[in-house]
Amino acid sequence: MTAKPLIALAMGDPAGISPELTAKLAVQDDIRAQSRLVVIGDRRIFDDGARVAGVRPELTTVEQGVDLRGARGDALFLDLGHLDPKQVEPKSATLAGGKFALANYKHALELGRDGRVDAVCFTPFNKQAMRLARAEYDDEIAFSAEVVGLKTPASEFNVLDRLWNARVTSHIPLKDVAAKLSSERIHRALELTDSCMRKAGFARPRIAVAGLNPHAGDGGNFGREEIDIIAPVVAAAQREGIAAEGPFPADTVFLRAKGGAFDAVLTMYHDQGQIAMKLMGFDRGVTLLGGFPFPICTPAHGTAYDIAGRGVASIGASRAALLLAAEMAATGKRPG
Repeated sequence: MTAKPLIALAMGDPAGISPELTAKLAVQDDIRAQSRLVVIGDRRIFDDGARVAGVRPELTTVEQGVDLRGARGDALFLDLGHLDPKQVEPKSATLAGGKFALANYKHALELGRDGRVDAVCFTPFNKQAMRLARAEYDDEIAFSAEVVGLKTPASEFNVLDRLWNARVTSHIPLKDVAAKLSSERIHRALELTDSCMRKAGFARPRIAVAGLNPHAGDGGNFGREEIDIIAPVVAAAQREGIAAEGPFPADTVFLRAKGGAFDAVLTMYHDQGQIAMKLMGFDRGVTLLGGFPFPICTPAHGTAYDIAGRGVASIGASRAALLLAAEMAATGKRPG
């Protein structure tokens, strides 16, 4: 490993704020101080983003296959040369935009898989565009696992400062959530959360487990999932040394976590945690893909088509994502 961790930064959807965010990130002194960046994309798209952002990043362009660790320059640009800016339809999800982002991310993952970089980050994707480019595209976890060849469980975590949100189910219809909950799935989520957080520097993470139903089932009046499935798993995890508690009503558990009672909240479905986390810090939230052999981080927000091209996009969440990846890669505390 180099003195500073080498981070592949894949450019996301070219029709949104990703190009300007990528350019802004490349000139941040704190990011440069803690990592070496390898930006992956098309230099023409990046330069357009830099003009919008009003910055002049100094990056050394390198060819595919070059020894990135031995390449000269504080920050590098791996130019795939695969998208003419004239093909970009601003503020629109398109096949061209999806192919661009998918190719950048795939290349970054391959670098991580092969040990050529220490961590991977990416600026926001648009899932509609990604599915236009790859019909079977589900989400970043499934795609990343396929490229990396991961055979063990992985999950998505949202991180806001020192508070984490994990989930048992993710990108599935709400009507399917209850049927997908099982003792095995909840237990696996608790184990992975505990493992990832320990590798991110928590000595013994305190994990609050949310219930599924209103008022955590109200003693069975509003459903029995808390009694029959969730509570027994929490008890089993406690016997294994995991500092888990619950199930708690989902409408108040984040208040307790925000107040310092817990380090993480394990929720049963996607929006149960996402809404709370984004309300608390939309411009700082990070998404971490846990369970992979190297850190994978991205801002928790999307492509923001509504403000694209205006140069006003906040880099808060993207900056936090890169700094978290750099910290984890530098200490060897990998998320899984």
